[in-house]
Amino acid sequence: MPLLTPLPIAEADPPRPTAEIGRAPERLAGRKNLLQLIQLRWVAVAGQLATIGTVQLVLDLGLPIREMLVLLASLAVFNLACGLRARASREISQAELFAGLLVDVLVLTGQLFFSGGITNPFVFLYLLQVVVTAVLLRTPFVWAMVALTSLCLVALTQWHHPLILPDLDDSPLSMHYIGGLLMCFLINAALLVIFIGRIGSNLRQRDARLADLRQRAAEEGHIVRMGLLATGAAHELGTPLATLSVIVGDWSRMAPFAGDPELREEIEEMQAQLKRCKTIVSGILMAAGEARGESPVLTTLHAFLDELATEWQLTRQPGDFVYERSNTPDLPIVSDTALKQMICNVLDNALEAAPQGRLRLLASCDEDDTLVLRVQDQGPGFAEEMLAHFGQPYQSTKNKPGRGLGLFLSVNVARLLGGRIIARNPAEGGAEVSVTLPLASLTLQKSEGTRHGH
Repeated sequence: MPLLTPLPIAEADPPRPTAEIGRAPERLAGRKNLLQLIQLRWVAVAGQLATIGTVQLVLDLGLPIREMLVLLASLAVFNLACGLRARASREISQAELFAGLLVDVLVLTGQLFFSGGITNPFVFLYLLQVVVTAVLLRTPFVWAMVALTSLCLVALTQWHHPLILPDLDDSPLSMHYIGGLLMCFLINAALLVIFIGRIGSNLRQRDARLADLRQRAAEEGHIVRMGLLATGAAHELGTPLATLSVIVGDWSRMAPFAGDPELREEIEEMQAQLKRCKTIVSGILMAAGEARGESPVLTTLHAFLDELATEWQLTRQPGDFVYERSNTPDLPIVSDTALKQMICNVLDNALEAAPQGRLRLLASCDEDDTLVLRVQDQGPGFAEEMLAHFGQPYQSTKNKPGRGLGLFLSVNVARLLGGRIIARNPAEGGAEVSVTLPLASLTLQKSEGTRHGH
């Protein structure tokens, strides 16, 4: 009588992300599964040897010992080869795992052939091979295993050495019995494949959600570190900026500078740039919750968008800038520094991509009360790699250290507000970045709640 063939119980393949990057994770998991198959196969070899000896010596059923031991030795040699394969490589494909399971099925079939065939009560061990394949491998391999085990089951109904039991006669099995047995096997195998496949799919989806949560946690930790760095830099820059402001103010009152129109104009430009630097530093501290004596600015959606577009156009001075606002309700909101910087980051990236072309900022609202801001430029568009990793830190086409953080921060600000940022390359050329935000996240009550939460 044959014993159980290896019944590996290994962890399922890791979930593949939406944008799959090769088969490396799957192959690394395959090596772990192969190691467990090897360990369990040694257990099976020992168990089969003990079972054959017990049946031969205790029950005295007259099994073909030599042939069954040859099969058992072949399985042991194959397992040694699998051990060498596992040591030689860290990556094992699913095709290799399937080949190993095929050897297990063939050895089981040979043992059943020498011990009664379809009349052997261990014939339903084929179902366990189907279960193992369904847990470890992809769907095409699973159905291939179902087809192979079904063929082996049918073959054993016609070709096998009879198993003579003392309390049973040697009457042949009827075709009705054989047909019912085969039907039962196929139904069980199909149900196992379907339900185990669904369970595996649910587990993979759960793992994908957990991976996404871990990725978001890592990104938020990255943001915290950058926020601490920015806040520290803002504190350190405050003193030299104040000193420079005093010195430039003194220069503006000195006779040699005040009497020269060209020098006076340059000093005024220096004062304007210093004022802008101080505004940026104050904005960083306010975003970090460290502003002193400043309160949130109550405004409306129209005023916020119009002032943002006007201020950005005056400070950046693009060659051709078009701002359009349509179908947007004039809701009361709080002018949030992070929201303003997010939109400016998207506009800055578009300006850098196409400094001479037309730049458009289109503001509108969808029917589901969602604000949509579309920034369009006439640049070369996004590369495929950029679109695949859009919004991840340090992903930039500028090839400069530290670049790519602007869009990364913008994507996370939009996410915190319940929205998202999508990039695409329109058919007519250029690039378009769409910022979608639910209007509920911009209203006065929700914005205050968000501010207190941070």
